[in-house]
Amino acid sequence: MSAYPACPRCQSPYTYEDNGLYNCPECAHEWSPHAVQEDGDTQRIYRDAVGAILNDGDTVSIIKDLKLKGGGGVLKIGTKVKNIRLVDSDHDIDCKIDGFGAMSLKSEFVKKV
Repeated sequence: MSAYPACPRCQSPYTYEDNGLYNCPECAHEWSPHAVQEDGDTQRIYRDAVGAILNDGDTVSIIKDLKLKGGGGVLKIGTKVKNIRLVDSDHDIDCKIDGFGAMSLKSEFVKKV
């Protein structure tokens, strides 16, 4: 049994090879075994639901009704969120929404205004 390298994105040891590419089952990252490793200064690019690049401080609009866990209500479609902060976690956006407080959102449910 040959040992495969750990995932460069999440450092998972459970990688496998498929069609000449290494794959990570935990974060779904694919990479070539011949890829040149950079300095590690690669930055993640965050995109909204329509493909626009998001940056810290942007204003976004919610594109579908989102139910809040814990019976906190519903964020309605079209709700504007100002001054977002991008983070590297499961939910890409940290923000404060008037009437709801601080929360995290996924970038796939927002559109840049």
